[in-house]
Amino acid sequence: MKNQWLNFFSGSVKILVKGKGIERLINDCVRNDIHIWNVRRYGTQSLSFFMLLDDVKKIRPIVRKSDCKIEFVGRKGFPFLIKKSILNSGFVLGGLFFFVLIGILSNMVWGIEVRGAKPKTEHLIRKELREIGVEKGKFQFLLTDVESIQRQLTNNIEEITWIGVELKGTTYHFEVVEKKQPESPEQLSPRNIVAKKKAIITDMFVEEGHPLVQVNDYVEKGQILVSGAIGKEDNKQYVTARGEIFGETWYKSDVTIALKTKFSVFTGNYKTKHFIKIFNTPIQIWGYGSTKYKSFEIEKTENKLKFLKWNLPIAYEKQIMRENESISREYTLEEAVEAAKEIGRSELKSKLASDSIIKSEKVLRQTDNNGKVKLEIYFKVIENIVTTIPLVQGD
Repeated sequence: MKNQWLNFFSGSVKILVKGKGIERLINDCVRNDIHIWNVRRYGTQSLSFFMLLDDVKKIRPIVRKSDCKIEFVGRKGFPFLIKKSILNSGFVLGGLFFFVLIGILSNMVWGIEVRGAKPKTEHLIRKELREIGVEKGKFQFLLTDVESIQRQLTNNIEEITWIGVELKGTTYHFEVVEKKQPESPEQLSPRNIVAKKKAIITDMFVEEGHPLVQVNDYVEKGQILVSGAIGKEDNKQYVTARGEIFGETWYKSDVTIALKTKFSVFTGNYKTKHFIKIFNTPIQIWGYGSTKYKSFEIEKTENKLKFLKWNLPIAYEKQIMRENESISREYTLEEAVEAAKEIGRSELKSKLASDSIIKSEKVLRQTDNNGKVKLEIYFKVIENIVTTIPLVQGD
């Protein structure tokens, strides 16, 4: 088997020998280290055999000294395939160009479909896609991944609640769910306005209903603030109580912060490397050169190449090596207290409605132990304390 492969790469020829003394010619070939095989006899004065292409020059002097004539009747091996390919290079290059062209076209964006969006919203989506780089004629492996496109569209376009992004072949499909701002349905059934928590009334505006409290009154949770029953006992009417009532409420927050903290930050230095992955084996094609980063994080982006609708075992991978460093932050006791207050305010604001206001704050307890500062903070907040309950006639 090994000799067959060697014979294939070096090339071999089939020779037909005619004449007298062909056995003597064979013996002379063996004595001159000419390798022959598959010897076949055709009658008494002719036979054929194979020999290496490189030995053709050696056999010519032997033939001249004999009474035989030779004829080349067959050719095998790599050199003849190359020669034949050169003669048919037009077909080879044409076929190669065809497959390369199909491969290139299979990895480009040829369609963008947006479903479920109004014309105005679709225009905003396509405009944002152009800014991202998602356009017809762009290479898919140079674009960001589907998850990143979905995240950027959701964050940058306020008119949409959710958008699904899917890449099928050479077309991006976008399924859009737009935000709907339905008007609050009119409450036709009678109801009371009650307090949803303990508070001191600071401001109130009653649109409809009978107020049962005034500014500066202290109210308990569940207490009726505005009644839906109006009029005298003999002529009582039941309406839908409406209004806004703000009160002073109270919150407590426990915050712990370390005086010394270590954390990692990016320095802004980075290096980009480009790879071609063949059967998951990366081969670097760009971005050579050593880096002296002591600490770094690697961000990888991979895009597979396609041929028509099939994924090839070839992918383009981009690696960004970002340098980071460890930084120590140290607070004084006063700075730690201020930082803890800011954390407490931020956490409380995330729980409150947008129209709520933090009126004041006070540190009830402060402890410093094991390098940590713990605060118990008391907040006064002005917020809307209104909730509603159905009114049962006769209440």
